[in-house]
Amino acid sequence: MSDLFWYEYLLIGLIFAWSGFVRTSLGFGGAVLALPFLLLVMNEPLVFLPIIAVHLLIFSSWIAWQGHRQLQSRQRKTSAGTVPLGVSVAPEESNIDWAYLFKALKVMIVPKLIGVVGLLTLPANVMTSIIFVIVIVYAIGYVLNRPFRSNNKYVDYVLLGLGGYVSGTSLIGAPLIVAVFASHVAKAQLRDTMFVLWFILVVIKMVSFLIAGVDLQLIHHLWLLPCAFAGHLVGERAHRYMLKADTGLFFRVLGAVLIIVSVVGLIRPPA
Repeated sequence: MSDLFWYEYLLIGLIFAWSGFVRTSLGFGGAVLALPFLLLVMNEPLVFLPIIAVHLLIFSSWIAWQGHRQLQSRQRKTSAGTVPLGVSVAPEESNIDWAYLFKALKVMIVPKLIGVVGLLTLPANVMTSIIFVIVIVYAIGYVLNRPFRSNNKYVDYVLLGLGGYVSGTSLIGAPLIVAVFASHVAKAQLRDTMFVLWFILVVIKMVSFLIAGVDLQLIHHLWLLPCAFAGHLVGERAHRYMLKADTGLFFRVLGAVLIIVSVVGLIRPPA
């Protein structure tokens, strides 16, 4: 990523800010909603995936730790009797559902490893096409306001397996995985539980990158991490707003844009 034009660097910085915004505001989607745009700038998934992975490690651990600190603060206020009158506080043991997290990991780990092998062995143009097709499938669900849902044990296994595989290939398996976790994890624990899961899955991918000798683009973290952090700060405010507002229109517009971008990426002649 050293021979790009100045405006391409600018676009990449803006896309990583967008990635940070989405990741923090939704709790997932930082990769799936940013990769299509990045691949239009530079059609090399293995250039961007290590950068996205490092950002996931940093922000997922940070947000999960913030959730833990907030939980401790609420518990201290409850034990000290400083909660305002008329406000009921349910007992909380953790901001993370560890039991279901490890149960799901048992299903996902093998497909995850298979996906990592596929990422490291498939040609870049083939991997890019797979990513665009997956994004189109997700985007259609957004446009139709019919995201993936799971209400069956065997469907859960299929979605977790597919999510693990897609996460192994490109870090964009979040919508499949969230569809299952949202049915089994309490709403108050969902966001932080997902961030711990992303941390574990990304560690596996980073180890595979190191073993395979993939360039981690460390020099570019110096300027792309602040871009993602700027998006993270805006995403924190958006998250509080989205907890109260109807975001259906946002996702429909976003889905339509992703479909257009992905189709352009699929029909664009290889560089």
